[in-house]
Amino acid sequence: MNDNFIFTSESSTTGHPDKLCDQVSDAIVDQFLMEDPHSKIVAECAVSSGVMFISAHFASKAKLDIPEVARQVIRDVGYSKDVFDADACTIMTSFMDHTVTAYSPVELEELDDGQIDQITAKHQVTVFGYACDQTTALLPLPIWLAHRFAERLASSKVVKKLPYLLPDGKTQVSVEYENGDPKRIHSITLVASQTEAEAANLDQLRDDLIKEVVQPVLKTEPFKADDKTLIFVNPEGPLIGGGPAAHSGLTGRKTGMDTYGEYARHSGAALSGKDPMRIDRIGAYVARYAAKNVVASGLARECEVQLSYSIGNAAPVSLRVRTFGTGEVDDHQLTKRVNELFDFRLASIVRDFRLQQLPAERGGGFYRKLAVYGHMGRLDLDLPWEMTDKAEALK
Repeated sequence: MNDNFIFTSESSTTGHPDKLCDQVSDAIVDQFLMEDPHSKIVAECAVSSGVMFISAHFASKAKLDIPEVARQVIRDVGYSKDVFDADACTIMTSFMDHTVTAYSPVELEELDDGQIDQITAKHQVTVFGYACDQTTALLPLPIWLAHRFAERLASSKVVKKLPYLLPDGKTQVSVEYENGDPKRIHSITLVASQTEAEAANLDQLRDDLIKEVVQPVLKTEPFKADDKTLIFVNPEGPLIGGGPAAHSGLTGRKTGMDTYGEYARHSGAALSGKDPMRIDRIGAYVARYAAKNVVASGLARECEVQLSYSIGNAAPVSLRVRTFGTGEVDDHQLTKRVNELFDFRLASIVRDFRLQQLPAERGGGFYRKLAVYGHMGRLDLDLPWEMTDKAEALK
């Protein structure tokens, strides 16, 4: 296999319609869990010009005004009223309350090992966790940089300096690899929305974004742009307004962006909008946890952990660890170590990571913060699945 290649990943800001839908879905999850940590909730969202549709199935003692939760997210994102008006937009809903038939709260902390085995997956899924030594977060460099540019583009500091910018934006980073290692930044693309064409022409927009977004991010990163790095700013011209007035959005459409920027495999299942008892969400988190600890231990420079869950089973029915030739020990031996050290059972993951309690303990907005700039490698959020507390034991 040729290890000299260019790889590209992308990210989006809070105002991208797909990311708006992810944030609304996870804000609903947060609010349910804050009022009742035993809530079961699945929430999905779609948005287009002036209209948002929310579907939710839940079993909970919580009493929520779900449309108002959505309107508050829209307000926070900061669209101008002509792009998407939080107070005037139409919100259509379809709710199914399963509390009478499906609400069965369980205190996971009080269960013994045998009882943990009795709490089984209700869905079948194969999930992947991945880590590598390309960045301090142990994420691939392209997605790490794409998220940093997107985060900076939407930051209050940039918006204050460039008031003509609107919330919808996206970024893309291409990295050139040599012998499998990142060597240089090949290209950077920024697409930003703005109030009107007269607010900034393309030359001004390019100069402003290079100065206020590209340069500040690269100052903090070990990889710098060089004189051959290509920088594109709105290559198709001005994006006026953007947001749902320009293109539609849907929960779960950006799973590659949410995980590893397509550099590594992921399950394809949406992560946002699902309560912690959904194995297709938290299985991806615990797989990342195991892979990150393998790389942090020094046993491999690159690691993928694959877990397959089947309906009616508490633990995964299959586990595979791959290190792509970078391991200090045999993959089979490493799989055995991982299996012995990590508890991949559904209830154990929820209990050990405190996934039902975190929205209340962190003051709300825990899952919503994951809905943009990635669920993995978030050094800013102190995520339980980003800990490397098992690295020494793996050795």
